[in-house]
Amino acid sequence: MYSTLNLLHSYWAYFTLIMLLVAVLNALNGYFSKNEFSMSKDFRISLFALIFTHIQILLGLILYFTSPYFASWQAGGVMGDSFLRLVLVEHPFINLIAVALITIGWSKHKKVTASKSKFKNIALFYGIGLVLILLRIPYMLWFD
Repeated sequence: MYSTLNLLHSYWAYFTLIMLLVAVLNALNGYFSKNEFSMSKDFRISLFALIFTHIQILLGLILYFTSPYFASWQAGGVMGDSFLRLVLVEHPFINLIAVALITIGWSKHKKVTASKSKFKNIALFYGIGLVLILLRIPYMLWFD
């Protein structure tokens, strides 16, 4: 089960990163070109990025507790080992913060009526979330 879930989490990450990148670029384009926020296009792009991100974090949380690395907490020394610290502390914690920021951006964009503010909230919060996610991906496991 672990290997299947790990594979799903890894491949779903590609879709999530692509959706987040599309959402950020779309929001930046809308902000700088002063477009009207479209419920049919802009809203859906942002919503799909939010949904993909939430699915990814759920897969990650399930994977975290079923991972063979999780037993390292019992043995101790997690903070002294850079790989275990990345996998068990930094990656999950930073990604939870990133998903929280993306969710805050979604909530904030719904509360404003001006298109420019909607695009700004999405670009800012989704963009920070995307950067945080990219900073804490354990690339050595991805390309194994």
